[in-house]
Amino acid sequence: MTKKRVAVIGAGPSGLAALRAFSTARKQGHDVPEIVCFEKQPSAGGIWNYTWRTGLDEYGEPVHGSMYRFLWSNGPKEGLEFSDYSFEEHFGRPIPSYPPRAVLLDYILGRMKRDDLQGDMRYNTPVRDVQWDADADNFTVTVEDLANSHVYSERFDYVICASGHFSTPNVPTFPGFDLFPGRILHAHDFRDANEFTGKDILLVGSSYSAEDIASQCYKYGAKSIIFSYRSRPLGFDWPEGFSEHPLLEKVDGNIAYFSNGESRKIDAIILCTGYKHHFPFLPDALRLKTNNRLYPLDLYKGVCWIDNPKLLYLGMQDQYYTFNMFDAQAWFARDVVMGRLELPAAADMTADTHVWRRREEALEDAYQEIDFQTDYVRDLMKYTDYPAFDLDKVAEIFKEWKHDKAEGIMTFRDRSYPSVLTGTMAPPHHTVWMKALDDSLEAFLAPAANPKHKVDAD
Repeated sequence: MTKKRVAVIGAGPSGLAALRAFSTARKQGHDVPEIVCFEKQPSAGGIWNYTWRTGLDEYGEPVHGSMYRFLWSNGPKEGLEFSDYSFEEHFGRPIPSYPPRAVLLDYILGRMKRDDLQGDMRYNTPVRDVQWDADADNFTVTVEDLANSHVYSERFDYVICASGHFSTPNVPTFPGFDLFPGRILHAHDFRDANEFTGKDILLVGSSYSAEDIASQCYKYGAKSIIFSYRSRPLGFDWPEGFSEHPLLEKVDGNIAYFSNGESRKIDAIILCTGYKHHFPFLPDALRLKTNNRLYPLDLYKGVCWIDNPKLLYLGMQDQYYTFNMFDAQAWFARDVVMGRLELPAAADMTADTHVWRRREEALEDAYQEIDFQTDYVRDLMKYTDYPAFDLDKVAEIFKEWKHDKAEGIMTFRDRSYPSVLTGTMAPPHHTVWMKALDDSLEAFLAPAANPKHKVDAD
């Protein structure tokens, strides 16, 4: 019997979760399919990879990454810890609750290396097209090997789309943008807060990226931070120099005018206006069409494409849970592919998604959203052997995090939480976040007494 073949699109946290799920089954003695992972970047890690590039890369491809220098986790690491790989196991000791990007990337790749997940990894190889052949009951996946300018196709029985949804920016325009004398960019192209030192910055949007980029720019010396929101302000107790205004109406020269009649002088505009779920390699019949929400429709259990369950999606939800939710989804996807889970009829799968969607639409605040996603992950885990962890404790940590942010938007990263896996309380970082200007892995892990890495608190 011919071995099944599975194409995994993307080698970020979701794609690596799929590889890990199949690897676990293999180590348990199960006969697993042949897995091929196509990654458009030169290395694994997905959006946690940093590049200075914006726009197009060296091959003329749209730059995938939205990562910027000085990014620190905006949620406690205790909420995203892999249930089978603790931070303590990876680093050999407890580390603070809010690591910078390089530390989280090291952790993601650490599990990959520990479990030898590489397999058939094809880097610099974006997927160009996926076509379903009903007669052959399989997919034709066409890719391009960028380094060798070679386009080729292969057949697969299943496709797992783990390409992420934070790389194609939603870019609105406003009257006057064409004559604005300063810089206009989307958060996708933001790279270094030092660029905005001493400047008056307008951030359009009230998302996580708006609050984080604003905090970064303030930390690195921006003169003032001006928010423009569509529905409601972020509402934190911002330091002096911050202001929040209703939606931008127009820009005239370097003056921004808002819908309440107020105006402000600005030097730069950063559009924190979200991202699109964008799958140019998929035909309409296979393409997920949704905005960023906790429960997209058309995906059974948030994973299986109902019209053709041989196509599976990972990580397509709005997220409180991240790495561990991707794992739970990957284990579910693996068991569907391996025939260990029998899916209901299409009508029953659709009905199930609408039950979840109605519940999502009734949510009233972030605390209820956390409980909703907790229940979603719990629901996924009941079908598989993904290693159990205390979801209720994770939910408590997320709720405490929301409270800590409300108490101090510039100080919440100085808080500590216990690991759900080990019970160990995270140590405080040797330098408070506002003074920790070096975001390297070496600086973060350095002992406080090391003068090379200790930042003057004065």
